[in-house]
Amino acid sequence: MDAETRRRAELKAFLFITVILFPILAVAVVGGYGFLVWFVQVLSG
Repeated sequence: MDAETRRRAELKAFLFITVILFPILAVAVVGGYGFLVWFVQVLSG
């Protein structure tokens, strides 16, 4: 694999991680925490 192909692949991977993966993970973590807090409040009355 030459340097240009590798650089292009790394750029695609970086864009995928920053544009798609991190926002999805952030929403999942915040939503999961909110659900956990809600569930504990339901159980504790």
